[in-house]
Amino acid sequence: MIIGIDIGSTITKAVSVEDGKMIRRIKTRAADAVTSAAGALGKMILENDIPMGDIERIMITGAGATKIKTDLFGIPTEPVDEITAIGIGGMFLSKQDTIIITNIGTGTAIIEAKGSSISHLGGSGVGGGTILGLAKKLLPTAHFNGIMDLAKSGNLNQVDLLLEDIMETDLSFLNKEATASNFGKMLDTARYEDLAMGILNLVYQVIGIISVFAAKSKNLDRVVVTGNGSKNPLGRHILSTITGVYAVAFEYPQYAEYTTAIGAGLSSPRRP
Repeated sequence: MIIGIDIGSTITKAVSVEDGKMIRRIKTRAADAVTSAAGALGKMILENDIPMGDIERIMITGAGATKIKTDLFGIPTEPVDEITAIGIGGMFLSKQDTIIITNIGTGTAIIEAKGSSISHLGGSGVGGGTILGLAKKLLPTAHFNGIMDLAKSGNLNQVDLLLEDIMETDLSFLNKEATASNFGKMLDTARYEDLAMGILNLVYQVIGIISVFAAKSKNLDRVVVTGNGSKNPLGRHILSTITGVYAVAFEYPQYAEYTTAIGAGLSSPRRP
């Protein structure tokens, strides 16, 4: 058995891999990387009654992986490049070997995966961290569920400047309802609900557009979305409107939030 651990800046995920298949998965939170990794491993072992001797090795990746300098609990522990882990995990979950992967976490990374060739195309500092950070200053809550509850009844017309606000006709391939400027209107009548929806729209439009550019640059018409941000239903709706304009589809494989941990678990260990 191999344990793959993705030590993120806010959430740590772990999966167990056996015979090239993901068997178990868990999430945990902690204040530092070492505590997160140890906690995730302990939770995996205790909740699933796994004997320590059954674990062949631990593969770690993510923002906190560089802070793990020794083996965990005496089990051989090796780091895996995060981009490589996302690529391997994305191909595994999507069952495709030539894909663009948009991994939405605290920020956003865009990866091209083609079999054994995995490359980082770029990305953006805009992601889940942006949503939470802006919410702290603009909304009465900075908790994800509270932000989503507000955004569900938000009206973008109160916040965003639309093409119809400045033009009487469509512009190129964009209709009059398209966003001309995120937060470019900001009416005095805007409610917290409208601001919450404006924040989500800003983040997912940026992510969607850079994903489209990446896909089109590689002559592809699909993007596999992974990471915690892949689960956001309002975010998915925003991305679907981008699909309608640019004809690039966004796909959400099952267990997409565990992509990086899965990729780590499936990675081959380094040879001495």
